[in-house]
Amino acid sequence: MKFTITLFAFLAFSILSEKILAQCECPQLPDPQGVIDTVSTVGELQAALQQANQDSGNHTILLEDGTYELFNNLLYIGQNMSNLTIRSLSGDRDAVIVKGPGMDGNISHVFNVAAKNFTAADLTIGWVANHAIQIHAESDADFPLIQNVKFVDVREQMLKVSGSVSSDFSDGGVVQCCEFEFTDGVGFQYYTGGIDAHRAKDWVVRNNIFRHIRSPENMLSEHAIHFWSWSENTLVENNLIINCDRGIGFGLGSSGHNGGTIRNNWVHTSRDVGIGLESAPDVKIYHNTVFTENYFNSIEYRFTETVNTHIANNLTNKSVASRDGGTGTIESNFLFADASIFVDAEIFDYHLTDAHLAIANEGVLLAEAALDYDCHERLDGLPDIGADEFDSVFNPTNNISRNESVRVFPNPSSGEFFIKNKTPIFIEIYDLSGKKIIEKELPQGGQTLFLNDLSSGVYFLKWVGYKMAGVEKVVIK
Repeated sequence: MKFTITLFAFLAFSILSEKILAQCECPQLPDPQGVIDTVSTVGELQAALQQANQDSGNHTILLEDGTYELFNNLLYIGQNMSNLTIRSLSGDRDAVIVKGPGMDGNISHVFNVAAKNFTAADLTIGWVANHAIQIHAESDADFPLIQNVKFVDVREQMLKVSGSVSSDFSDGGVVQCCEFEFTDGVGFQYYTGGIDAHRAKDWVVRNNIFRHIRSPENMLSEHAIHFWSWSENTLVENNLIINCDRGIGFGLGSSGHNGGTIRNNWVHTSRDVGIGLESAPDVKIYHNTVFTENYFNSIEYRFTETVNTHIANNLTNKSVASRDGGTGTIESNFLFADASIFVDAEIFDYHLTDAHLAIANEGVLLAEAALDYDCHERLDGLPDIGADEFDSVFNPTNNISRNESVRVFPNPSSGEFFIKNKTPIFIEIYDLSGKKIIEKELPQGGQTLFLNDLSSGVYFLKWVGYKMAGVEKVVIK
């Protein structure tokens, strides 16, 4: 099934996203701190920023409902302006819009931040030429909190963390419960992205939605979420990525990323890899559901600097692959999944429809992934593969899914598998990395498939017949 977005699917997703794709709850913000300024115009907002600058920070600026159209850049939030919060008074991000004149206009930023402990919350921002928010790691801008902010139509990266290899880090940033979107379904140019971070350490990106981070050109846009230039220990979890050129990236070329975890994300990419590591050692990729169009790999780990990778319990429609010498432990992933196992893949609802035999209780236990995409506890015993843990309480149909047109048994076996197929089929055998080992046609009936020459382990048998297809996980003892 192709996942190219139709107009119907786009409209259906827009209508149903709040209902179906709720993810985890957003934590409540603390009460306003310091000097509290309530503003209702751009002039009042600028004056409040100037006062916070004179007072060396410790201000909360509350924006009343309305649209704040910028004709000049707001005041640069310098290092002296620590503990500055800018949020809506009502808490309704759709009711408070701070915007420039457009992606090709003369306003570079909405908030340009070099201060520690900056918070932006409950706002819609964008329509600027560079970045809606820029955090300056080179100025040691630590502990920013970006919560419930909608980023819209920014010419370059929507949220930028800038820094150089020799600069300070921006420590402890949190981006949660936000949305990043190009409203026309594509960006202004290829040099754009969702979150792009250099020299970021111990950041958390969770429970966000990224829509249409795509290039209008032949060159790819940047990732929906990209941490590189020697960032460290990033946690990316429970995000929904829809129709983006690339999904989640740690590192780029030799400009790498150390440590970190990518878990429980739903990722749909339309032109390139879903999750990619480049020169990124010691990264854990757990329990993601990744669907990739127009590219061979859903997950890939690249270059010899990428070592000690652990990729486990991921559900994908394409391969999990090493490139250019990347190494790690790859286990209990399910490859070549079909869209029919999901509630509604057309609108990117990747909840499982039932306790699919090849996925249910087939993962390995991971202490770092006790909760699933919806923050539900994974069930007793071994976990399901992918970001969603099927539970009849939340997913009321509980039919065991098995296509009886093709049966493979005994499984596991010592290497000889009997295949019973009601129609002629074409089969392919892949190893866990996604490398094709065998392909052949099988006539209708029953025959023995001899895999005695293969090493012990887990393989995928992909079969295609008339108006049907499927994947079986086979185990050689």
